[in-house]
Amino acid sequence: MSEAQHRPWRGILVATALPLRADLSVDHDRYAEHCAWLVANGCDGVVPNGSLGEYQVLTPEERARVVETAVAAVGGERVMPGVAAYGSAEARRWAEQAGEAGCAAVMLLPPNAYRADERSVLAHYAEVAKAGLPVVAYNNPIDTKVDLVPELLARLHGEGLVQAVKEFSGDVRRAYRIAELAPELDLLIGADDVLLELAVAGAKGWVAGYPNAFPRASAELYRAAVAGDLTTALPLYRQLHPLLRWDSKVEFVQAIKLSMDVVGRYGGPVRPPRVPLLPEQEAAVRAATEKAVAAGLA
Repeated sequence: MSEAQHRPWRGILVATALPLRADLSVDHDRYAEHCAWLVANGCDGVVPNGSLGEYQVLTPEERARVVETAVAAVGGERVMPGVAAYGSAEARRWAEQAGEAGCAAVMLLPPNAYRADERSVLAHYAEVAKAGLPVVAYNNPIDTKVDLVPELLARLHGEGLVQAVKEFSGDVRRAYRIAELAPELDLLIGADDVLLELAVAGAKGWVAGYPNAFPRASAELYRAAVAGDLTTALPLYRQLHPLLRWDSKVEFVQAIKLSMDVVGRYGGPVRPPRVPLLPEQEAAVRAATEKAVAAGLA
């Protein structure tokens, strides 16, 4: 069994933006084409129904079909859906759906309807682990107000409940603590704008946003960074950073979709309660994207 099959979350997995038509219905054909395009341009797989995929505003039918569409486009080994939900039973059902669709792993936020304590975090991951698929934890204390600190991650991993963590805290110091407490837990870069720092610290993968618009340049950056080739990585990182930092802003979905439009892909609109970018935000994203295109990164 290859490393990718055994640990399918390694490498670059793009948290895919979801193309919506003008009437805000899901364009599944366009989504399938997007998943295939990402893999053809150097990415290792896709993460449907992440926060970038606007899963919170999809119907259950849409959410299930998005996973099935991705699997049909690139194969289940390359698809790691987000299975976050308010209730543990619902999250487990989404993990079971992922397994039925042929996926090899799932990504799970902690309980996020309220500020969960450690016991309820452990119970939540234990319930979803019953679905039988490897679980990648997603630590996003900025948005969820539940922090999977290194000690808690080590406990989740020690109990066999998670195999990796998408780290979005932005605190790169945690990489070293996690490696000390849980050496077998794979650290995945969770925020685009700390990619280089976490790659140097030993990350085994990147659950990525901006490759939706710049897959080839992003793949080159990631591979150079994890190989320790700073001569290649650092100039690319500096060039892309004005875009990568939008991945950590509130308007990340709108920004990435706009960049997709600018590079000639289809980004399209977002569903409410998200609203379009303000004119000055749009101008900033557009200018940074056009600069990257002019530099030959698209």
